[in-house]
Amino acid sequence: MRVVIAEDSVLLRAGLTTLLAGGDIEVAEVVPDAEELLRAVEEHRPDLALIDVRMPPTYTDEGIRAALVIRHQHPTVAILVLSQYVEERYATDLLSAQTSGVGYLLKDRVAHVPDFLAALHRVAAGGTVLDPEVVAQLLVRRGHDPIDRLTPRELMVLRLMADGRSNSGIVDALSVSHSAVEKYVGNILAKLDLPPTDTDNRRVLAVLKFLATRTA
Repeated sequence: MRVVIAEDSVLLRAGLTTLLAGGDIEVAEVVPDAEELLRAVEEHRPDLALIDVRMPPTYTDEGIRAALVIRHQHPTVAILVLSQYVEERYATDLLSAQTSGVGYLLKDRVAHVPDFLAALHRVAAGGTVLDPEVVAQLLVRRGHDPIDRLTPRELMVLRLMADGRSNSGIVDALSVSHSAVEKYVGNILAKLDLPPTDTDNRRVLAVLKFLATRTA
């Protein structure tokens, strides 16, 4: 797997490069800003772009806006956003733009290196990886939203779905039966007016697309 890293912190750039190399991942180039990121992706056509949200010159949303450009111009390049922040507006756009090869993790919540490397491989292979806290913030909506129909337990299951968990994974996380999880998932999809599907990534992105339509 070949990766382009976009990160403005010198220490984090060096650390990520070492970390990925130790995981047998080729780092094609490391860049400090969004403009250089777009050039590097165009030049190297990597399998995945690992992108911070806030980069020069304004340190607001340059990184995630560049991720949207990459999604449009190079749809085969997987995107994994690694940030301290949830940029809700553009995150929703990114996560609803395509149904595979996308992830959003929070730096402070990456606790295990093997899990992080596994997330990179999952996204590069076309999967979806979302930090539950990202999902929680995207689920906050105003007014009479269908999300309000969900019970606390269903909301917990929805967050696990968005984290890429299969039904079996949700069973393990919540220590409940398979039939209970199937019922929760069915209820969630029904309450959100979404057709059921056995594909976890499509479940996640379907929910996020629904949320995108509710953004005011």
